[in-house]
Amino acid sequence: MNISFVFPQTLGNARRFLVNEVLSAVAKQQGYNVVEANQADFVVLFDNTIPQVAAGKKGAILDLDQAFAQPEASLKQAVENGQLFANATVTPAVSTSGVKNIVAVTACPTGVAHTFMSAEAIENYAKAQGWNVKVETRGQVGAGNPISAEEVATADLVFVAADIDVDLEKFKGKPMYRTSTGLALKKTAQEFEKAFAQAKVYEGGVAKAENAESATGEKKGLYKHLMTGVSHMLPLVVAGGLLIAISFMFGIEAFKDETIAGGLPKALMDIGGGAAFHLMIAVFAGYVAFSIADRPGLAVGLIGGMLATTAGAGILGGIVAGFLAGYTVKFLNGAIKLPPSLTSLKPILILPLLGSAIVGLLMIYLINPPVKALMDALVEWLNTMGQTNAIILGIVLGAMMCTDMGGPVNKAAYTFGVGLIASQQYTPMAAVMAAGMVPPIGMAIATLIARNKFNTNQRDAGKASFVLGLCFISEGALPFVAADPIRVILSSILGGATAGAISMALGITLQAPHGGLFVIPFVSQPLMYLAAIAIGSVVTGVVYATIKQKAE
Repeated sequence: MNISFVFPQTLGNARRFLVNEVLSAVAKQQGYNVVEANQADFVVLFDNTIPQVAAGKKGAILDLDQAFAQPEASLKQAVENGQLFANATVTPAVSTSGVKNIVAVTACPTGVAHTFMSAEAIENYAKAQGWNVKVETRGQVGAGNPISAEEVATADLVFVAADIDVDLEKFKGKPMYRTSTGLALKKTAQEFEKAFAQAKVYEGGVAKAENAESATGEKKGLYKHLMTGVSHMLPLVVAGGLLIAISFMFGIEAFKDETIAGGLPKALMDIGGGAAFHLMIAVFAGYVAFSIADRPGLAVGLIGGMLATTAGAGILGGIVAGFLAGYTVKFLNGAIKLPPSLTSLKPILILPLLGSAIVGLLMIYLINPPVKALMDALVEWLNTMGQTNAIILGIVLGAMMCTDMGGPVNKAAYTFGVGLIASQQYTPMAAVMAAGMVPPIGMAIATLIARNKFNTNQRDAGKASFVLGLCFISEGALPFVAADPIRVILSSILGGATAGAISMALGITLQAPHGGLFVIPFVSQPLMYLAAIAIGSVVTGVVYATIKQKAE
């Protein structure tokens, strides 16, 4: 039998966690499966308020204190004396008519473009419907426009557009719908229709990650875990790369001489290369594991990632370590059964100990040696490849960056470039950023050279697109993609591949994975890099201006 425990919304998080842990352990010992309320055959409540999710199901109402003090007897009595909850005494306040109070959360892997563009789309659509709306952005600078407890209490719907794991504990007990930032941006109306039809009361806890995977498929789950790691790694890569680049401005080997500028080049290199870059793979692996197994996976992932770093296994080792740590801890968490009195030892002692031992030994003896050999071969190929191979790699990376403007293909190329920075390979990152700047700049160029084919709104979008392109925000081209996907993507791929090929052919290097125009002074050949971006953008602009049909 599938059983679920539904707690009053007013119950504190600490007490809710303790009671749920104790009762869940007892339920499993008695042969029941503990599931979410909407999947349960039997629902246990702790006050006389019957929520909508319990209506029509069999269940029982227990005294909270007694259930915590005598969990075995209380649960047995509840199952034996179960009753049918015919009607709900309170229902989620989600309706499809009238003025509604909407709260939303947006978050993308880089915490820059999609986070804020989807937030704007949600806000504009909600206001157009006459609803009250507040959108909290979870970007790289933390939570912006935070939603208060009072706003949560009055909300009719929690709309979450996130491509990574985000903390949603404050929304427990509220109707919630989860989607991606891309869908929220491109198909806002459709997603809100689905939200009102499919929103479910958020129960919190580990079910959060499981829900996201079951709803979007395992492939999307793997992508989400990977992007969670990339998102948390990026600040280290940006800070470390720029500090190393500043150190090189004193001379390419100035960091080896402590007498130069009072030892400043060496200090900058120690901070950027010795600390930030040394931590980046560990942080990446740690947060991949965190995305899979929640907090118990974080420490194991950090340890596995650091072992990959010290062994020279690079980003490939970090990817393996993150997923291995996450799924190992997730398996151990489900497989290890303890008495209720010892349950609290699992997350702080048993899971970190066993997980670290298993993952660490596998990394040292089984995974690191072949992965290091593979990374060494890749680095050697990048160091010795001829101009033809460099151009081909630039074309591939450039085309991938322009295929879906911030989607999985774009992020795969971006992750490849960022990951190789840890192995002191900086040419792919330069090609990736050059290509990523092309689509929005190219669209702006098209609106200038073929003005009669664009309406006023599109020409205004071109101006905004140009600014976003200079900042390496490929998503600036999305308004054009939404209106004319095939022609825009084809034009962008041609221009992006051109920019990537030129950058790789010239051997241009870049240590910072983001920043656009602001980090171009730190590339190895700034003027040639600008030329590569300009040529690629012109190709995109001219091609699209030529093949675009005139706007009605």
